[in-house]
Order: sequence, then structure tokens, then C-alpha cells
Amino acid sequence: MGEKIISASGRPTIDHAGPEAVVEAGALARAWQARSLLVRYPRAIPAAIFLAIAAITALSVYAIETNAKQSSRADVRDYAQSIASALERRGNNFSSYLRAGAALFASIDEVSPQTFSQFVAELRLDQNYRGAEGIGWIEVIEPGSSNAYLARVRASQPEFPDIRPQVTQAGEVIAPVTYFSPDTSRNRRALGFDMYSEPVRAAAMEEARRTVMPTASGRIVLSQEGAGEAPGFAIFMPVYRSVPQSPTQDRALAGYIFSSFNAGQFLDEAIERSPPTELGVRLYDTETANRHLLVSRSRGAAGTDRFDLPVNIANRDLVLVIDSADVRGLAPLSMVTLMFGISLASLLMLILRLLARQAREDEERIAFFEEQNSIRNSLSQELNHRVKNTLANVLSIMSLTRRRASGLDDFADSLEGRVRALSATHDLLTGTDWGTTPIRSVIEAELSHIVSGDAAELVLEGPAVELAPNDALSFGLAIHELATNAAKFGALSVAGGMVSVRWSLESDCLAKVEWSESGGPPVQAARQRGFGTDLIEKIVAHELKHKVELDFRPEGVRCVICVPVRRRSEFQMRKVPAKGHGF
Repeated sequence: MGEKIISASGRPTIDHAGPEAVVEAGALARAWQARSLLVRYPRAIPAAIFLAIAAITALSVYAIETNAKQSSRADVRDYAQSIASALERRGNNFSSYLRAGAALFASIDEVSPQTFSQFVAELRLDQNYRGAEGIGWIEVIEPGSSNAYLARVRASQPEFPDIRPQVTQAGEVIAPVTYFSPDTSRNRRALGFDMYSEPVRAAAMEEARRTVMPTASGRIVLSQEGAGEAPGFAIFMPVYRSVPQSPTQDRALAGYIFSSFNAGQFLDEAIERSPPTELGVRLYDTETANRHLLVSRSRGAAGTDRFDLPVNIANRDLVLVIDSADVRGLAPLSMVTLMFGISLASLLMLILRLLARQAREDEERIAFFEEQNSIRNSLSQELNHRVKNTLANVLSIMSLTRRRASGLDDFADSLEGRVRALSATHDLLTGTDWGTTPIRSVIEAELSHIVSGDAAELVLEGPAVELAPNDALSFGLAIHELATNAAKFGALSVAGGMVSVRWSLESDCLAKVEWSESGGPPVQAARQRGFGTDLIEKIVAHELKHKVELDFRPEGVRCVICVPVRRRSEFQMRKVPAKGHGF
């Protein structure tokens, strides 16, 4: 067996290699080449693998969604056909009944109330005519025969109304509704209405007379609706009788047997007999325009796709429109495929990234440890510096507070508040890794320990400004002193007082902060100078390297502080690795 040796570069070599060693060396060489590619392109190779699998997944999802959409359209088509079949079936049934009625009425000389009632009773309207207003008889009256017609009809129907609307032109044929069943107060509104007086009805009746077939009218408002506007339609069937003593066996138009329908009820009956679904259903007369809309039933969200299907009701073409519901998600199989593909792509990318990281760390391990030692030393020095600064601040505050304190309790309270303010700012700096801190966060942190409830109104207004750590500490102490004074003697000590803190950028490296109080007790002209004033005007001004304007106006304290503005990158203890060296 040969002996395997690893060269200084990390590549495998073979000394006194046998056959097995040669095979193993080839495998190691190929593995090294793959590892070299990962080291050279630590981001490109995992990203390429991820994109390839993501593309395959996207194609799969697209295919699944296409099939699902086609299946959904097939379901919509089947649903539309089921409703269309139900509508046409009901229209054919009504037409058959009207044909039977026409044959019956053509065989008698006069349609009496008894004959009409018996015919309607045999039809069983309550069972077979769901969705229809009922069945009626229209008698055609020659010009000048209206008075005789009314006298004859009122003999059996004393409350029969006058014919309406009144005929305005001589010689016009009149076609009033003579009977209508079922006999309800709603249906009685149709009695006496001249069907020839309305163009849509008259056109349908003329077409029925011409074809001698049941014919549906266009969009109308039924007489039963009164002042309503619910659209509907009617189906007319002409009734002809033989002319007595006519050598050519001529027939004359005696009238029409008809049935009227409320479009909404007519469609609802068809929908109830179809499978339940969440689709929108609309029915139009002849064309899909708003003025031809008979009824609309929206059963879901706004549709993204629609299916139009022609429907023939009693020799008239209607259009049935089905709106597909707005599907706001993927099909279950698509979701499973998408999740699996993304998970697999992410897993492979993660594995390749880990392998690339491991290879890079192996090459840079020594440099990494040296860098860690350097960082550890820097952290130790930085921590020592921060602790010394903090202790120096605490000692300075303690010394100056002791000089101004009137007693032990006053000393303890003042010291506790200032140390607490220092601690609040330290918490903010710790949260940002002792980088830059937003000026708003410093103000809110200091005011949160003093202001509570709705006793005063606070106004904080200004742009996003970042402060350096030392500047944030000094600025926080100043805000604490101002807030403490306002809570004891100023605007924060009474209800209705207002404190306004506004800041603006004077330049790229300087922010101007204005503290203003109003609505509080009047500021006394003769007052004792305290530690807070010295801290703000001397210590804070010295630390911030800018003069502080502190004005005790009678209406409230006003303080203007200029704070240096820094960038976050200037306070990072460790530089971000160059592009291509981090993971």
C-alpha cells in the first residue's frame, strides 16, 4: 500500500502509491477542486444552486396552478351550464303550460272566471310555479268596445278597475289584463293594465302573434310592483279562435294567456337547484350591458374571471354571466410543492455555505486567532476606560451634590436621581454596543423616570439625530436636571403645564436642542443658584464643547444646548469585514 502525504498547501499527494492509493488520491483531488471552488466563490455557488432549484420549483408550481385554474374554469362552466339548464327547463315548462292554456281557451267562445279558475287550479301554481307571479288572461278588445268590455267583466268582478292607461288615439286595439291568478292584493294591481300601452310588452306580444309560439318579453317592471323597480319579464302565448261562418276557416286573435316573472325570484329558483358555490351570478337580456341587467347575485368577492353562456327562454335570448371568486392564494398542492422546493433549496444552500465557511476558516484559522486576541485586548482596554470614566462621573456628581445638599435626605435624593439618569443613558448606550444613540431616545429615557400620567403635556419634535457615547451621557444629565427642576418647581409640577423639546440640525456635525416650559408656576426672579445650574452651564457645556443658554424667564425655563453629531461608524470598535470575507 502506498503512503498518503498532505502537502504544505493542503493538497493530497501520494508517495509510493499502490492501486488503491491512486484511486483514493483521485477522489481527494476532486474533493479538493470542489472545495477550492467553494473557497473562491463562497456566495456564487450556493446562490446558483438555490436559484436552480427555485426555478424548478417555480415551474412546477406554475404547472400545478395552470391545471388548477383549468379545473376551476371547468367547474365554473359546469355550474353555469347547470343554472342555464335549470332556467331553460323552467322556461320550457311554463311555455308548455301556456300552450295547454291556449289550446283550452281557443276551444271555447269566452273565457269565464270559472273556466280560468278551474284551469289554474289544475296547474297547481303553489307547487309547479315557484318563481312565477302567476298566470293571467289578456283579452284583445276592438276599438270602441271598452265600455261593453268593462260592463261584462264587472258582472263577475265588481271591483275590476278602469282600463289604464287611457287610450289617447282612436282606433287603437286594447289588451287589458282580465284575469290573474293567484288572487292576491299584489296581483290585483295588474288587472285592467293595457299590455299594448307599453312598447316592450307590445313587441313581445306581436312576436308571439306572428310566430304563434310562447314568447318572452324584454326587461320590464311588472304591474304588480306598483312603485317598485324590481326588473322582471313576461311570457305571452296568443289564443286564436275560428271566425264563425268563415268559408276559409279564418281565425281571429282572441287574446293572450301569459305568465309574469320576477327576475330575481326566477333566477334564485334555478340557483337553489344547483350545487352551492361562492360565485357571482348575473342574468342579462340579449346583451351584457347595465341597462339590460335583469338580476345580479354576488356570492363572493370581486371576480377575476367570468364565463358567459347564452340562455333561451321562450323564444328570447338571454345571457347568463358567472363571475369566478377572487382566489387569493395557491392551491394546496402548489403550497406543498413550493414549501418543499424552497426548503430543499435553502437546505442545500445552507450546507454549501457551511462547507464554504469551514474551508475559509481552515485557511484563515491562525489569522482568526490573532484577530481574536487583538479584539480581546481592545475590549479590555475599552472596558477599563469606560469604567474609569463612569466612576469619575459618579465621584464628580457625588462631590458637587454633597456641597449643595442641605441635608442627608436631600443629598441622597439628588444623588440617586443623577445616578439614575446616568444609568438610563448607560442602558441606551449598552443597547447600541456603545455606538451612536438617537437623541429622542435619550430624552425619552430621562423623562420616563420623572413624568407619569397625564399631568402635563410633552412635545418632542425633531429629525433623526445620533449622539456619540460621551455626548449622550452629558446631554442626558442636562435633560435630567431640567426635568427634575420642572417636576419640582416648573411646568411638570402642575396640571396643564407643557414642556416642549425641539431639536434641529444646525450643520452636518451640530444639533441645536431647545427646552421650553409654559403653563407652570411663574419663575421667581430672586432664586438660589443650585448644582443643576452649575452642572448644565459648566460641566455639560465643557463636555459638549459648546456654550449652553439657560434662561429663567417668568413664564418658564428655556434652555438651548448645542450637541455634536456623530456617525455610527466612528464609534465601532471593530471594522466590518470587507465584502467577500464575511458570511
